[in-house]
Amino acid sequence: MKKGINVWSFKRGIKLEDCMTISKKAGFNGIELSLDEEGEINLKSKENELVNLKTLAENIGIEISSLASGLYWKYSFTDPNPQIRKKALEIAVKQIEFAKLLGADTVLIVPGLVKEDVSYEEAFERALGIFAELKKYAEKLQIHIGLENVWNKFLLSPIEFRDFIDKVNSPFVGAYFDVGNVVYNGYPEQWIKILGKRIKKVHFKDFRRSIGNINGFVDLLNGDVNFPAVVEALECVRYDDYVIAEMTPYNYHSDQVIYNTSQVMDRILGKMI
Repeated sequence: MKKGINVWSFKRGIKLEDCMTISKKAGFNGIELSLDEEGEINLKSKENELVNLKTLAENIGIEISSLASGLYWKYSFTDPNPQIRKKALEIAVKQIEFAKLLGADTVLIVPGLVKEDVSYEEAFERALGIFAELKKYAEKLQIHIGLENVWNKFLLSPIEFRDFIDKVNSPFVGAYFDVGNVVYNGYPEQWIKILGKRIKKVHFKDFRRSIGNINGFVDLLNGDVNFPAVVEALECVRYDDYVIAEMTPYNYHSDQVIYNTSQVMDRILGKMI
C-alpha cells in the first residue's frame, strides 16, 4: 500500500507547492488535493493552472493521488431544492474533469445528507438517480468516484453501503473508506471485509469512542481504531492502493503533524525496520 496525506492536514493558507514539498520531504508517496469555492483549485480554475500543478507535483516527485471536496456539505445531491442538486452534479462533473487534468485517478464525494427535511428514503432515491447519471462522466474519463462514509446520517451500515454501490453498478463508482468515521458505532475492519473490491481509496484517521463527538478525532494510534486489524483486513481483500491520512494541523509548528503522521503510518503499515 502507498502512503498519502490529505491537504486538509495542512494549516489553511499554505501554498500547494509547499504542501507537496513538505509531504515529499516527510516521506509520503502522494497527496490528496481539494476542490474548493476559493483557493488554488476552485470552480473557476483554468486547464493550464491544473496542468501546471500536475507538472509541479511531478517535479517535486510526489503523486496527486486523488481530489477531494468539502463542497457537498453545502451543495448536497439529496437537497430538497432541485437547483442545489443540479449544482452538486455540476461540481462533481468539474471535479472529475479536474482530477483527470491533475493526473489523479479518484475523486472523493459525499453521497448525500439525511436531514429533518430530507427523509432517508428520499435521500436514497435522489442519490441513486444522481450517481446513475454521474457514472457516465466517470466512465468516459476513466476516473473513479469514491463515495465517503461520513457523519451524514446516510448509508449507515457496510451492507447498505455495499448494496448502494452495487445498485449504481459501475466499476468506476465505489467506496472511499474512512476508517476513523465508523469507530463511533462500528468496526472498520468489518466494513473493509464487506466492501472488499469496491474500495477505491482509504482515509486513515483515529477516534476515541469515549469522547463520542467531533472532538474525538485524534492522532493516529491515540484512539480506538484497531490498526493491526485494519491492515490485515485491507490485505485480506487485496487492497493495494493509497491509504491517505486526514489529520488536524497543530496550532503551533503545524507542519509537525505531517512528519509525525508519516512515521506512525510507516509503523502501522509495517515499513519501519
